[in-house]
Amino acid sequence: MKTAKPDKCIIIAGGNPPAKSLVKRLIRMGYTTVVAADGGYHNAKKVGVTPHYVIGDFDSVGKIPEHDLKLMKIIRYRRQSDTDVEKCIKFLASKGAREYVLLGGIGDRLDHSVANLGYLLKYSEVMPGTLFFGGSFVKVYENNIRLNTVKDEIISIYGFSDRVRVTSDGLKFPLRNSSLTFGIQESTSNRAAGKSVALKIKNGKIYVIRSSDSFFL
Repeated sequence: MKTAKPDKCIIIAGGNPPAKSLVKRLIRMGYTTVVAADGGYHNAKKVGVTPHYVIGDFDSVGKIPEHDLKLMKIIRYRRQSDTDVEKCIKFLASKGAREYVLLGGIGDRLDHSVANLGYLLKYSEVMPGTLFFGGSFVKVYENNIRLNTVKDEIISIYGFSDRVRVTSDGLKFPLRNSSLTFGIQESTSNRAAGKSVALKIKNGKIYVIRSSDSFFL
């Protein structure tokens, strides 16, 4: 696999490895640049992918076979002020990538898992991201959006400020200028009433969690 200019990218981290079928679907959809965050290299190989880049401080990747070294670009950052996943995001943004999906970003390290969720919000203005885990994905939204949906699919919505208000059209349990501040009130396990859901989001951003299959609608 030759080094490619980043555009729509897959970042594979060192948490729980992704499903091989998911990686294949993303690549077919145009996410053709694959980046491993340090030890995420091993997760990439488990699903049959040789990354274009391996990025990090290299405290967990170990020895990389010589034949793979010839196919990848190794980028080492020794700084400890950010995680390996954040290093990948910063690198891709600096190269003009448009968006990324993060696989393997949730695992045994709860602190890293929470940080990876936070990066979706932190870098949403720079480079939109999507995090997949298990059978779900989470994405940050703002302003007015319309989602293609399947009737009765589960859609969960979370806000992070009491200033944020959400109004919905197409949810089974409608939101009417609702404050969905995390830890106070959420819209967990809401459902789509039909083939689309419109959300009007005021004064900030929200997380929306849906099934992985819905990403490809």
